[in-house]
Amino acid sequence: MKEQWSVPEGRPLADFAPTIILKAKDFAAEITIFNTRQHQMHTEGAISSEHITNNKAVRSTLLERGIRPEALTPAEDVKKVERRLSSENKKSLHSPKALKTS
Repeated sequence: MKEQWSVPEGRPLADFAPTIILKAKDFAAEITIFNTRQHQMHTEGAISSEHITNNKAVRSTLLERGIRPEALTPAEDVKKVERRLSSENKKSLHSPKALKTS
């Protein structure tokens, strides 16, 4: 995926992943956390197996709904968005728009 989305070396894939992918990964992780506690899993092997199972289930759900993670286009680079927001914030502080009076 990193190569397909042209993710620079040393940058996390998550910085370019569409929101649906981030939410899917988060959901699978939350299922793992819940089941690990519910079933009192303590070994790395059991937790790892549980996590793999949950990731496969979430991926299956995405595919059933017509969402192929590999076919998605990358989202805008998070670093670029942060820089743009910071720049806009600085500009608004230097030249605030006039308040409307009723």
